[in-house]
Amino acid sequence: MGNQERAYAGIDVSKESLDLAAHDERQQWHFTNDLAGIRQVITLLRKHKPATVCFEATGGYELPLWTALTEAGMNPAPSNPRLVRHFARSAGRLAKTDALDARVIADYAYAMKPRVTPFPETEILKEIISRRCQLVEMISAEKNRLKSARNASVKDDIQATIKYLEERLKNIDKELGAGIKASPEWRKKDKLLQSVPGVGKGLSACLIAQLPELGLLDRCKIAALVGVAPLNRDSGKSHGKRTIWGGRSRVRTALYMATLSATRHNPAIRPFYIRLLERGKAKKTAIVACMRKLLTILNAMMKNKTAWGCLTVK
Repeated sequence: MGNQERAYAGIDVSKESLDLAAHDERQQWHFTNDLAGIRQVITLLRKHKPATVCFEATGGYELPLWTALTEAGMNPAPSNPRLVRHFARSAGRLAKTDALDARVIADYAYAMKPRVTPFPETEILKEIISRRCQLVEMISAEKNRLKSARNASVKDDIQATIKYLEERLKNIDKELGAGIKASPEWRKKDKLLQSVPGVGKGLSACLIAQLPELGLLDRCKIAALVGVAPLNRDSGKSHGKRTIWGGRSRVRTALYMATLSATRHNPAIRPFYIRLLERGKAKKTAIVACMRKLLTILNAMMKNKTAWGCLTVK
């Protein structure tokens, strides 16, 4: 790589490999996208000290690299693949291989100077939360299998699996708690959120990691963002039933589970839920309305930095 003023590196990331190029050099490097390969990338970059290391966000394959670049102080610059592709087309580069893509990314970094973005701590929480959701789903599936199992040995095996998964879940919860405690800002948010009856550590961690907009948007926008705002399905003279769809599914799932608890224990949500049922609303419709109300309450709390006991709920 050339002098530091002109040194902009580009890395094409795929599931199996990492292709590295610099905009001012013809030489390119190929590594495996695993721990050993990433270490080799970091060693090479430390030697040449590029001003920016640009790579595309590729659905998760870039996360280990992004983390390593951040820890090594290598100025990572994750970029939108669409913008990089538009840049390539504008330069008349229509051919596409991993090696060529790395060169294009390096030239894009030099020309466009993408913003350096260290790996956010919330991404670590997101991965832990994702694993927690997987464990909860597996436990639920095993419990359903247990209900229909007839063979004694099969039942014993399923129960052993459930016990193991529940132990893993406890460990994940401890890891989540430790991650939140490590950040003063997250600790404050967690304390506010868990002050609400029905909101536990699972939903609190999920909101902190996957809904950073909480408290920054109005209630309509935050409901639409999560996917609990009823949307019209009308066309011409046809008027369809209003439904919810889209949004952030993991947040919505965690919110749903917390709302089930809130309909039994929360002094603001429970009466609201009962009123909806008395008015003839279906249980599913009432639950969604309660999800929206609970989210609105949490949004107001985060916006005003107000704990549950100090909040006036209408």
